[in-house]
Amino acid sequence: MPRNPKRRCCRLDASGLYYKPRGVPMADLELLVIPLDEFESMRLCDLDGLDQTAAGEKMGVSRGTVQRLLESGRRKLLQAIVDKQAIQIGEGAENESDKINCSH
Repeated sequence: MPRNPKRRCCRLDASGLYYKPRGVPMADLELLVIPLDEFESMRLCDLDGLDQTAAGEKMGVSRGTVQRLLESGRRKLLQAIVDKQAIQIGEGAENESDKINCSH
């Protein structure tokens, strides 16, 4: 049986954002969710330019966890763009209880 996920420091202001292809009604699109921790790892490494070790320290997780989050988040982001899907950042309050807001 897998252990419970470790609490992760994430900025909470991105949760609940949606992006979709222009000109296509939201009702006609498949929704792909990028969890907040995957989004945060991409923000820290790809936008802020941190290496995976530094990003892991900010998020309170190991470098290996950041690597897995990056791989999964990038795959989902590209899948949504290629397949013309809507993207939601975060999974809603009930599933975000293991994420905590940390100033970084």
